[in-house]
Amino acid sequence: MSQKTRVTILENHQGIIDGYMFRLGNLSDIEIVATATYGEELEPLLVQTPTDVLLLDVHVPTSPNNQNPYPILHLIPKLLDNYPEMTILVISMHNQRKLIEAVMASGASGYIIKDDRSAIRDLASVIRSVAEGGIYMSQYAYQQITKGQSRPVSKDQTLSRRQVEVLSLCAAYPDAGTAELAKKLSVANSTIRNILSQVYLKLDVRSRAAAVAKARQLGWFPAEVQAVVIPGYTGEEN
Repeated sequence: MSQKTRVTILENHQGIIDGYMFRLGNLSDIEIVATATYGEELEPLLVQTPTDVLLLDVHVPTSPNNQNPYPILHLIPKLLDNYPEMTILVISMHNQRKLIEAVMASGASGYIIKDDRSAIRDLASVIRSVAEGGIYMSQYAYQQITKGQSRPVSKDQTLSRRQVEVLSLCAAYPDAGTAELAKKLSVANSTIRNILSQVYLKLDVRSRAAAVAKARQLGWFPAEVQAVVIPGYTGEEN
């Protein structure tokens, strides 16, 4: 990732784009590099403009001549495979549970509901978090997607074998990107993102480091080994 987090926006309301510009435009570590108002503009734009975080609405017209919604749920996995280092953050007025579940299952790293004033106010912090591998959801979106899930988490269930496998790789290679983890497992980048999103939701965390720590706390992984200090020992052989 570049020194600045490069942000591209797909949003068909210019007033909302202007709001994002206001929130993010003068930051030293975040740069809005491109915007699009129609879905068909997005993929050619990404080819030309390297992007770290894509802000994406889910109900954008396909083109000026086609006002039907662009197929975002079809697009997200494709984009994540084509741009493995890019993160997608959905910001939408729609709060239906099935839609939120589908967006997160497709590999997005977050779902913000547009009337979540706190999240919009702290948008820069959210972008920094998801760019570093975390996940962010508006509280209402999180409540919707976790309905029916039991709490607290039991260490005897919840995580599947595959989820534990991916999380163990995250513990072993804490600095690895999504593409590197996917290569180690011989799977698509979107598969890793999907698995980690599911893990974050189940463990009620928002980053890889927090997920690994929670897994250790619950007993899935051995606790971190602490260095043993031997008094008087310098490490030098006599």
